[in-house]
Amino acid sequence: MHYRAVFISDLHLGTPGCQAEALIEFLKSHTSDYLYLVGDIIDGWQLRRKWYWPQAHNDVVQKLLRRARKGCHVVYIPGNHDEFARGFVEHHFGGIEVSQEAVHTLKDGRKLWLIHGDYFDAVVQYAKWLAYLGDNLYELALRLNRHFNRVRARMGLPYWSLSAFLKSKVKKALNFVADFENAVAHEAQKRGYQGVVCGHIHRAEIRMINGILYCNDGDWVESRSALVEHQDGTLELIYWDQVLDFLPIVQPAMQVPDRAAAPVAAVAPVVASVASEVA
Repeated sequence: MHYRAVFISDLHLGTPGCQAEALIEFLKSHTSDYLYLVGDIIDGWQLRRKWYWPQAHNDVVQKLLRRARKGCHVVYIPGNHDEFARGFVEHHFGGIEVSQEAVHTLKDGRKLWLIHGDYFDAVVQYAKWLAYLGDNLYELALRLNRHFNRVRARMGLPYWSLSAFLKSKVKKALNFVADFENAVAHEAQKRGYQGVVCGHIHRAEIRMINGILYCNDGDWVESRSALVEHQDGTLELIYWDQVLDFLPIVQPAMQVPDRAAAPVAAVAPVVASVASEVA
């Protein structure tokens, strides 16, 4: 499948939680004119504690570089876990542009502000020691998640995110997510954008917040999700080869002014995963 744009974030290369093999399969069968890497691509926090870099993580990097060489416009927006890369903003590496933030124009003309989102996380900004502690606890949850899914795989069951399910049941976590989403959407509105795409909180979402299109592309340690823009301008969340407790959301393209308004669709079926040969 070929798209106008693909948005992915929170790969956390350099950690056991990164689902690199699944990401490679996703990239093989989902090409695009634009590919946006919306932060936390490499996990510098974890690599400083313990070096972990298997061949599959090299393969992901090579796949991204190959995508740029073949003409895809690849933009890398560093996050808090790969904040070291912010020192290379406005540089290009292997055809990949490094940028503090970016703007993507949808086919219908709407402009989306692209940021990782950590600047809207008070813990990361003002209590970094607490963020590091939370990161260690999160790694523990991901470890349990991996063991849980190994058992499911032996039983012939598909991937299911235990950690994402637990987070969805914790009221304080839900309140944090809501506050984060509202803050990001409010800032996008202040800056004159029609929407925003971010990552950081590992919770994929497409919804309208006070007239602003809020999109979060999720992550590749839990939800294995990506945001895509189809050739007609429709935005959709794609979940790679897993069981969901909900239907993924589609945001239809808005019609240009000289056409009739398009109906709003609330939900759409899960996009089936189709593995193909290396492009």
